[in-house]
Amino acid sequence: METQWMMEFPHKNMDKRPRKRPRLTWDMPPLVPPPPKVLPAFYCGHEFTNGAVPNYAYSSVYYKGVLRNGSPPWRPDDKDGHYVFVVGDYITPRYRILSKMGEGTFGRVLECLDNERKEIVAIKIVRSIHKYREAAMIEIDVLQKLARHDIGGTRCVQIRHWFDYRNHICIVFERLGPSLYDFLRKNSYRSFPIDLVREFGRQLLESVAFMHDLRLIHTDLKPENILLVSSEYIKVPDYKGEALFQTHENLEHLAMMERVLGPLPPHMIIRADRRAEKYFRRGVRLDWPEGATSRESMRAVWKLPRLQNLIMQHVDHSAGDLIDLLQGLLRYDPSERIKAREALRHPFFTRDMRRCGFPL
Repeated sequence: METQWMMEFPHKNMDKRPRKRPRLTWDMPPLVPPPPKVLPAFYCGHEFTNGAVPNYAYSSVYYKGVLRNGSPPWRPDDKDGHYVFVVGDYITPRYRILSKMGEGTFGRVLECLDNERKEIVAIKIVRSIHKYREAAMIEIDVLQKLARHDIGGTRCVQIRHWFDYRNHICIVFERLGPSLYDFLRKNSYRSFPIDLVREFGRQLLESVAFMHDLRLIHTDLKPENILLVSSEYIKVPDYKGEALFQTHENLEHLAMMERVLGPLPPHMIIRADRRAEKYFRRGVRLDWPEGATSRESMRAVWKLPRLQNLIMQHVDHSAGDLIDLLQGLLRYDPSERIKAREALRHPFFTRDMRRCGFPL
């Protein structure tokens, strides 16, 4: 009787927990390979070309619509939500994994072969954690805005495509060369010649000015996020690249800034947030060295040179122009800080151009 009652009224006894979204075909462990004609619905972006609108006619993540090389068996993510992969696996039938390029807070970057376009691409696979997925969607919006305005794709890395795969947002980029940090590290942090520093600086400021024109701010500029494109730019290394302020302790960080750039302006200290008051004495100066946590911390600050001395160690000619440019870019008060487009007209960039007869 009980069995008969349950068969007659099955809905009253079903699990009432909220249902998750239906899994995609490649989300499921493939007990029986699905026929090629059965293609699941797939939420994804569209193809982008340099400075162009999305190419809606281009196929998305399928290789000519046929599951020739299916995705690997389902594997659980690691404890941090990173996608677990094996070189040679396919991310959808379209992309074959060639190598791991890097890893960061948001996810991993893999070098892959695009079977559709027959080109090497870089795919950023975001961790399957809600806050990182949301951040990835914001990043995609920004990248698409940059792609629409960057005619020719010369200023910023170009997004090719994006899609959602096994709960991971995947962003497909053009494959560029190594990062500036990787190049410095492989060359034992030897220095760049001043002319190469000038050229890198010009290209970087052009990209930043382009983003500022679109009312976008890059909040994570560092050598790891500067990618080299042409080998001609990286043949002769000659400038020591290292982080000035290698610390995560707030008071020590402020003390290092004062050591290199000079004292913080009093009017900015007065306007400091209440949570920052613990770093200042009587609201007029930094609580240093009195507030130092250790002698090691004090030594780390005292060993830093002033900005002009740091530059003079590596540059002979053009040192004055470079020091003046960096001081303008690193002023504490944003209202006094030189803008990126203004910096491109600085004598550090224009003096040699005038000497060579180039129009400005």
